[in-house]
Amino acid sequence: MHSAIQHFRANISRVRALGGLYNAITQMTTQVVDASDLLRAQIVMAVSALDHYIHEITRIGMIEAYNGNRPQTDAFLRFQVTMEGAITGLTSGGVSSWFEAEIRERHSYLAFQHPDRIADAIRLFSSSDLWQSVSTILGLPKQDLKNHLRLIVERRNKIVHEADLDPSFPGTRWPIYPADAANATDFIEQLCEAIHSVII
Repeated sequence: MHSAIQHFRANISRVRALGGLYNAITQMTTQVVDASDLLRAQIVMAVSALDHYIHEITRIGMIEAYNGNRPQTDAFLRFQVTMEGAITGLTSGGVSSWFEAEIRERHSYLAFQHPDRIADAIRLFSSSDLWQSVSTILGLPKQDLKNHLRLIVERRNKIVHEADLDPSFPGTRWPIYPADAANATDFIEQLCEAIHSVII
C-alpha cells in the first residue's frame, strides 16, 4: 500500500506544478495570453491522480487478500476471473501473478472517480464503511463529501469530453479560476490521504 500513496503524492505534486506554471505565466505576460487551459489540465490531472491511486490500492489490496494477508471480503469472493486465468491459477502453485493480470484486465476499462465506483473498488479488499470513515476523518458530512467529489469529476468530464465549452454560448469556454483548480487539488489530496488511512 505504501507504493500506491507514494505514487499518488508524486502525481499530486505534478498537478500542483501546473498551478505554479499558470501563476508564473500570468505574472510574466498580459491578459492577451490565455493560460487558463493549465488550470483545466490541473483539474484533469488531479482526478487522474485519484483514479490511478484507487486502481493501485485495489490491485494491491486484492493481491494481499489472495495471499492471505488480508481478510477476503464478500466482493472479493465474487470477483470473476476468466477460465484461462482460473486454469493458470490452479496450475501456478500459489503464485499470484495470474491474479494480478486478471485484476489489471478487468479494471483496465473502469474509471474509479465517482463515489460509488470508488466504494465498489475498496469493497474488493476492505470491509470498512469507506465514506463514513472518510467523512469522520475530514470532518464533513458524508453526503457533502460525495457531492463535492461528484462536482469535481463533472467539471473534469466537461473539460475532457466537451472541451469545456458552454453550450448556451457556442464557442465560449466555461470560466475557470486558480482557486477552482487549487480547491479541487486540495480536496482530492485530502480525500486520498483519508482513504489511505482507512484502508491500510
